[in-house]
Amino acid sequence: MAYLPQGLRDPRVLVGNETHDDAGVYQLSEELALVQTVDFFTPVADDPELFGRIAAANALSDIWAMGATPITALNLLAVPAGKLEPEAVGAMLRGGAAVMAEAGVAILGGHSIDDPEPKMGYAVTGVVHPQAIWRNSTARPGDRLFLTKPIGTGVVIKAMKDGIAEAAVAEAALAAMQTLNRQAYEILREAGGPTACTDVTGFGLLGHTWEMAQGAGVTFILDARAVPLLPGSEALAREDRFPAGSRRNLEYVRPHLRVGWDDPPLLQLLADAVTAGGLLFTVSAEAAAGIMARFRGYGHPLYLIGQVEAGPAQVVVR
Repeated sequence: MAYLPQGLRDPRVLVGNETHDDAGVYQLSEELALVQTVDFFTPVADDPELFGRIAAANALSDIWAMGATPITALNLLAVPAGKLEPEAVGAMLRGGAAVMAEAGVAILGGHSIDDPEPKMGYAVTGVVHPQAIWRNSTARPGDRLFLTKPIGTGVVIKAMKDGIAEAAVAEAALAAMQTLNRQAYEILREAGGPTACTDVTGFGLLGHTWEMAQGAGVTFILDARAVPLLPGSEALAREDRFPAGSRRNLEYVRPHLRVGWDDPPLLQLLADAVTAGGLLFTVSAEAAAGIMARFRGYGHPLYLIGQVEAGPAQVVVR
């Protein structure tokens, strides 16, 4: 990221872009810091209201991944003037607004532009105590690695766009993308927080795991067969239905991988570009059983998919 301008060096910036964290953090006082993120993308569903809901869920996730509470949002909207029906635009906005209301977030306004391809998202602001920030770069040897949602949205979304996705497969992916990470964040916070946390989005599970390994300078051991997959996603992977972004993800992360088996479609699926994915976090080995019990108690899915070891920054896939 050396090509990115550094901007003003301000000691109140507690988290910038140095470690690929999910949001920036700016300290306002000894007890309060702002957490800010922005995300938008092209439609992942034909239904405009569903698209709006998923866009909102995806943007909110970065705030929860930092251990913060989202409070306000600004809408980002791009639509082709005169080509997209006003009713469709309204449905996109209603879907997003409904999810923001569910999360207790006030939409303060936004900005729209004329663009040949529709796009929508949000800039979201949250708050957190400066000493309670969750980072993606603070995992420790001995930690256990957990994931809260299945992966596979990339291949399923492409199959939906190609018109070949079975109804049940599409419905499962759409349901997962609309599911907020709010409860997972609240369970983790009640348990004292993770040792490190991020959410799985565009860089895929392997990409985000590598960022965690790189930031902490440790080796992540990923149990490929323990990773939860959306219904139908493995079959689509074996038909090589991946979007271009997923292929670029694997090319990017491959130099940092050690793979102990030969299954190219599954490896590519682990790098599949994700939309509105789950929280990916570590906790100490001693805390792992308690975390799993807490999630079970709330009826929330949780998957143990690996562990952290001392060693060079890399991801070992077993």
